[in-house]
Amino acid sequence: MGLRGPGSRKRKDTAPAKKRRLPWLKRGLSRAERVIAFLEFLPITKGILAGQRMKLLPNQAEFVETVYGRLAGDGRRIIRTAIKSEPRGNGKTGLIAGLCLCHLLGPEAEARGEVYSAAIDKKQASLLFAEMAAIIDAVPEFDDRCNVQRFHKIIEVLEGDGKGSIYEALSADVRRGHGLAPSLWVYDEYAQVKTSELFDNLQTAQGKRKESLGIVISTQAATDQHPLSILIDDAARGNDPSTYLQITAAPGDCDPFDEELWKAINPAWGIFLDEGEFRAQAERARRVPSFLARFCNLRLNMRIEAEQRFLSAPDWRACGADIDPESLRGKRCYLGLDLSSVNDLTALAGFFPDTGDLLAWFWKPAEGLDESERADHVPYKTWVRQGFIETTPGRAIDKSFVVHRLGAIAALYDVQGVAFDRWGMAEVQRIMADEGLKLEMVPWGQGWQDMGPSLDAVEKLVLQAELRHPKNPVLDMCVANAVATMNAAGARKLDKARATGRIDGLQAAAMAIGLAARTPPKRKSVYASRGVLTLDVNAA
Repeated sequence: MGLRGPGSRKRKDTAPAKKRRLPWLKRGLSRAERVIAFLEFLPITKGILAGQRMKLLPNQAEFVETVYGRLAGDGRRIIRTAIKSEPRGNGKTGLIAGLCLCHLLGPEAEARGEVYSAAIDKKQASLLFAEMAAIIDAVPEFDDRCNVQRFHKIIEVLEGDGKGSIYEALSADVRRGHGLAPSLWVYDEYAQVKTSELFDNLQTAQGKRKESLGIVISTQAATDQHPLSILIDDAARGNDPSTYLQITAAPGDCDPFDEELWKAINPAWGIFLDEGEFRAQAERARRVPSFLARFCNLRLNMRIEAEQRFLSAPDWRACGADIDPESLRGKRCYLGLDLSSVNDLTALAGFFPDTGDLLAWFWKPAEGLDESERADHVPYKTWVRQGFIETTPGRAIDKSFVVHRLGAIAALYDVQGVAFDRWGMAEVQRIMADEGLKLEMVPWGQGWQDMGPSLDAVEKLVLQAELRHPKNPVLDMCVANAVATMNAAGARKLDKARATGRIDGLQAAAMAIGLAARTPPKRKSVYASRGVLTLDVNAA
């Protein structure tokens, strides 16, 4: 029956059980109905309903009917990527385990299929494997057909539907995903990961099979820049018919302690959700403000951060605009330059006080982008392809590229001055002198004295919706990462130690806006509007 790997479970040596009629084999069922029949045949192995058969909640049934019921003319599934986002405690693990078994040895199985579950680490990945193994143990028809390798977290199908198929638990903390050909992959709690590397590998590998399916089941991530948030927002636009999104979340202006709201967005309320634990967590959130954000994120599925950011995401998003850089030709512009240390992110921002527009430019060395993505957990290579980041040759920033951009900006706009962090500017100023580029250069400290008024000016513009930014994802990332700290006098500065990632773009923008706020507007001569008054001293 096949070789058994280390840690595999020896099959029971018992007399064959009497064959049962398996409900998903009933004639006349649609594809989605077969999947539902399979799932509702499975036993619940733990919790207050242990020993009973699984019964899909209404939203789970809707999810399955949509994913497996939308078919093309040739009968193939239209949906290739499905996203289900809801609060914790609503039967996620059981549903994922059931769907994996459905594709491994049930009605969606194919010969020599490959089924994978992905999670943030080995511990999380092992939870789903343990649930699948427990179900197999409890179902003789499955137990007789499978080889479960507990040490390696692998399940093999030795006979019957899906013969030769394999299930494996993957984790994002192990570099894996290349060379796979998944018939199904499921990503559990994608919101917890910091990089999309494993997700991208699994999604790219789907092209090796005719009907490969990828499913993400997770609570929401905290920020708009997280890979899950980007995935959800793109799916919500409805531009890709092969992607399906089902999201259940509390609205941003809700009362988080409204029990009717809890019931409305938690499908398992009153069925198997632990209401006592839910209420205990709500009471803790009411008493401890620092726990409130976590409660809203995990229990209400709201996109909300635990750390108080300098600018709130809704306020910043409200200032997003479609800006045509050509429309700003000849207008007054103040620049802020934040140079990187060798291979980090270099940022330049331009603020136009007459229109409230803000532009941003970014540079990274062309070499080492893979390492930077893994370190910073953001898609630098994608942003390079999209034109949001310019690369310079080699592994260190070539400052001549920055100087050339300054020259191009000076030729296009009326640059009033350039605020700069003193670090690393000697080389830039030497290159400017060699190029004959003359701009008003203003040293700008990063401490309380200079950055305090700058942050005040930025905040005022954002809160009054007088700032227009171009929805640049690199700048958005910097804003989302930024945390301000305050001294005894009430002055603020950006705190890189508390930031969750790069903030260079916001540093540059704050310097540009601060320089504009510090510079008094030029007064026009009164004679420009009323003309010159002539007195005739000889008149009577």
